[in-house]
Amino acid sequence: MSEALTQAARPPRKASPRKRDDTRAALVFLSPWLLGLLFLTAMPMLASLVLSFTDYDLLSSPEWVGAENYQRLFTSDPRFLKSLEVTTMYVLISVPLDVAVALVIAVTLSGANRSANFFRGVFYLPSLLGGSVAIGVLWRQIFGSNGIVPEAMGFIGLPSTSWVGNPDYAIWSLILLNVWQFGAPMVIFLAGVRQIPKDLTQAAIMDGASPVQRFFLITLPLLSPLILFNLVMQMIVAFQAFVPAYVVSDGSGGPVDSTLFYTLYLYLEGFRNFRMGYAMSMAWILLVIIAVFTALAFATSRRWVHYES
Repeated sequence: MSEALTQAARPPRKASPRKRDDTRAALVFLSPWLLGLLFLTAMPMLASLVLSFTDYDLLSSPEWVGAENYQRLFTSDPRFLKSLEVTTMYVLISVPLDVAVALVIAVTLSGANRSANFFRGVFYLPSLLGGSVAIGVLWRQIFGSNGIVPEAMGFIGLPSTSWVGNPDYAIWSLILLNVWQFGAPMVIFLAGVRQIPKDLTQAAIMDGASPVQRFFLITLPLLSPLILFNLVMQMIVAFQAFVPAYVVSDGSGGPVDSTLFYTLYLYLEGFRNFRMGYAMSMAWILLVIIAVFTALAFATSRRWVHYES
């Protein structure tokens, strides 16, 4: 008892000079990142939150309007609701397709031969180019009135119509563009397939399991954490998609707002109509939407994601 009281009465030990030097060195090396976080991320986010409660046109001083921007978005702006509908449809269809195609291709190319290495590079290439303006222009030409796709549809007896000019088909051209960029999740799945214990696969083969059975009983459960990761990451990217819709629709979101992505409408309101405060409120709503979808993904993952532990 007396020893415990004596130890409690002792003053706390001071950090050694070496530890203090290590702390200072760590802060010096971290300072560029900390300054960037403060001045390039935290402060602009705080400024955008404040501006979302103002009427700001980039040319005059902001005028405080309270929650008027948020109220107007949900009560008297049909184009905002249309952009939500278009973007949600785009995310819910293109993201699962993108991840599914990436998973199938990764499993198919999991071999170690030279041809597999070549096709890995070929399939990854669209991820590097797909978000560029040049690919958007090319996609517009391919699905335009005189493009390859309408011509091919007419050749096989289907209606030959311009996808980008038809409100029923325009969104599907952008969905296909996103699915075409499956290279990034494919690389992640390839790394996961390489980590699957071979003894499990060999045991399943000895038990007479077919390749399809091995995929659903071994590969899919062991890759479920990576499926969750890719779903969340691709979902966040899809919600922020801008360049494809801007280029393919010529910056209008047409035809008939069928490709009016959320970020495209945000851009139109902020930089064409000069309603920057209104656009800031849209940006914060988008942040909340992404947070909700991400939370739902993690909440439901308890039922289908399996960890080795």
